[in-house]
Amino acid sequence: MILKNLKDNSGILIRFDDIAPNMNWAMMDKCQNLLNSYDIKPVLGVIPNNEDPDLLSYPKREKFWNIVNEWKNNGWSIAMHGYNHLYDQQTNKKDYFGYGGGSEFCGHTYEHQLSKLKKSYKIFNENNIKVDTFFAPNHTYDLNTFKALKQIGINRIIDGYGLMPYYSHEIKFLPQLFYKLLVLPFGIQTTQLHINYWNNRDYEEFKIFIDKNHKKIINLEHAFSRDSNSFVFNMLNLILTYTLKLKRKIF
Repeated sequence: MILKNLKDNSGILIRFDDIAPNMNWAMMDKCQNLLNSYDIKPVLGVIPNNEDPDLLSYPKREKFWNIVNEWKNNGWSIAMHGYNHLYDQQTNKKDYFGYGGGSEFCGHTYEHQLSKLKKSYKIFNENNIKVDTFFAPNHTYDLNTFKALKQIGINRIIDGYGLMPYYSHEIKFLPQLFYKLLVLPFGIQTTQLHINYWNNRDYEEFKIFIDKNHKKIINLEHAFSRDSNSFVFNMLNLILTYTLKLKRKIF
């Protein structure tokens, strides 16, 4: 029974960060062709109003939102990845998950965060993209972020600790644990891929990973549909959460 439960609640979701009009389109095209060949449906974190100078240095593709709609129509999931991808706050590891570093949201007032998220949501709506899933640049949130997200109708976040989706603050979280391609023997996982910074070697490693693990890859809705209140998963979640939080606190 335990082994069946672990098997039924295992899988990995492919998550791409920093999708915007200016990006490494040559690499994106290669990844798209690869994933389509296996009928894999990733989730894309789209920046609706990208003002990040680093990302703006990449080539721009016109009719960006037409492309986003094509991805959506192909079954790819679209998530909101902040608003302008500019960090104007330092968290000093006081953000909700203790990641530290710069933040677009954490540390701002509720009103400020709500205003930015409303602007972001409006851009998606104007381009016929309905979003109900969010992940913040640099994984940094505070309680005002959660409150503002719920206010605009977003109640799913891809971030956090654990091995299974879970509820907290009236939001369902899908944990995102690692910065590299890795498949655990159990649990629902997400990747975090920044293809804008990839070279050909990075792509080849990704291709090998996809070729080897494509049967274990799930889509966004499948990932969020999983949850388990079993004793085994609860204990594993506690151990993993404590270990990762301690590591991030120290380092």
